[in-house]
Amino acid sequence: MKSLIVIISNPAARKSSARKIESAAALLTKKGFSSEVFLTEKRGDAEHLARKAKEKKAFLIIAAGGDGTINEVLNGLVWSEIPLAVLPLGTTNVLAKELAIPEHIDGAVETALSKTPKKVCLGKITLSESVSRVSRYFSLMAGIGFDGKAVRDVNKSLKKISGKAAYVMSGLKNFVVYSPNKLTLNTDGRNYAGYCAIVGNARKYGGHFSVTPDSSVLDPRLHMCIFEGKKRADLLRYVFGVMKGTHLKNDDVIYVASEHIEIKGRAYIQVDGDYFGTTPAEISIAKDAIRIVF
Repeated sequence: MKSLIVIISNPAARKSSARKIESAAALLTKKGFSSEVFLTEKRGDAEHLARKAKEKKAFLIIAAGGDGTINEVLNGLVWSEIPLAVLPLGTTNVLAKELAIPEHIDGAVETALSKTPKKVCLGKITLSESVSRVSRYFSLMAGIGFDGKAVRDVNKSLKKISGKAAYVMSGLKNFVVYSPNKLTLNTDGRNYAGYCAIVGNARKYGGHFSVTPDSSVLDPRLHMCIFEGKKRADLLRYVFGVMKGTHLKNDDVIYVASEHIEIKGRAYIQVDGDYFGTTPAEISIAKDAIRIVF
């Protein structure tokens, strides 16, 4: 009996197409595997489909889409022994860049079939004031403050057409009216204050940039970058600092490693590039939470 590989695909992903998915499935067949393709229709579907694939006892699950699709699949797979592979078809494909997974079909499928799965750590964020304490795992980062608000306000229709430009437009609009609330962040018994923060589980951010350069999915710690300035001029300075890789040299940027973080105050949150909710929140590391092929 051939081993089953399930492809969970987001047909709305900007670089996705039926032809690419068919090509990936054909490559799997050529390599001697059976395959099934599960297509998402709306947000949240990929997580449910990952659970369905677990019930079918799949040998491997391939997330075909962008970082949002991958995030949903890993939330459906967390703590499972079934490994996750990535077929990058999204706008920025940050996790694929982080893990050096090729962004073309043949290379990504070859990686999925030839590389050994590795146990990796995930971040876990919980909304403290939600009635059911809603939680989400993330592979890349959680952005709190300006970052979260910009993602929340992205024009979905524009994103389908222009990709990254939609995030830039949202960022510019939010920059004009930037008026952040003060946040208190507690980790390892120490309190820090700032107006926005990035908690990284991976080094890459937004493509080839890096806010938390010491982060790694293999490191059982999270790295947090706290920005203390509240003025638009400060925010602009931070953005250019990240682009140049010099932001950690600023005296008003705090950089710490931790396994558990508590955030108080009111700010928007994005997780792996998708809007999640508002603080207060708790973030912790989930060690060896999932197996990823890279």
